[in-house]
Amino acid sequence: MTRPTEPSAPTWLPHPLVGGEFASPVEPGSGWPDDPAAADTPVARDARDVRRLADGVALDELGARVSVCAACPRLVTWREDVAVGKRASFADQPYWGRPIPGWGAADPSLLIVGLAPAANGGNRTGRIFTGDPSADWLFASLHRTGWAVQPTSEHAGDGQQLVDARMVATVRCAPPENKPTADERDTCAPWIAAELALLPTVRAVVALGSFGWDGALRSLAAAGATVPTRRPKFGHGVEVGLGDVTLIGCYHPSPHNTYTRRLTAEMTDAVFERARALTDLPA
Repeated sequence: MTRPTEPSAPTWLPHPLVGGEFASPVEPGSGWPDDPAAADTPVARDARDVRRLADGVALDELGARVSVCAACPRLVTWREDVAVGKRASFADQPYWGRPIPGWGAADPSLLIVGLAPAANGGNRTGRIFTGDPSADWLFASLHRTGWAVQPTSEHAGDGQQLVDARMVATVRCAPPENKPTADERDTCAPWIAAELALLPTVRAVVALGSFGWDGALRSLAAAGATVPTRRPKFGHGVEVGLGDVTLIGCYHPSPHNTYTRRLTAEMTDAVFERARALTDLPA
């Protein structure tokens, strides 16, 4: 009789910057740089859990709960399959393979809202907009305009910091083909709404792409902002005043947009310089 095949043990690999060894996906509380979770952080298993666990907690604990969420089965399977299979060029690295919490200042004037982590970017590095061409473009602009201390964001633990700014994703897990479903978006929505409610200092929100724009409008409304019944349409450089907060649209810094020059470095810088002016901070 042939014995049933036993599941293979996880492969432990060194972190490319800080050393140590980690499984893919990374286990909560195992020492990954900036991991907000512990082994006993409560895990959301469905939409009801997300609503319950997002309510009434401090920012750090909210990030911890986001980072272990398992409420969307399709996204859990996808992000973990990518973490195990890996892209060939990153085969020697462990993959974060978990949801991506918000990252940056705890009391920011600027909030940057994107779609979702990239499968081999944030899903690998454990930090939003980190480790892929979109990150290279975005952080170069943030550094030029004074919102980031370094021009690159390569991996958690690289010393990068945002200055008076924070980043969040509308959907916290890497989705297949970068396309979360409406149900997945709605299941994830309480996380970003709760985070926005904990950031009363925000005065400018830059939405990256139409999905980020829609997510920002929905989340700002859920956090108490007055949003027009007829939702404003996304456009690069479009501004909408929502009480004390101004929402600004920016084309997503994807290679499709940057290689075709639909989005140039000058256009990107202009958005973040406008955010600077709106927050009344010195350059």
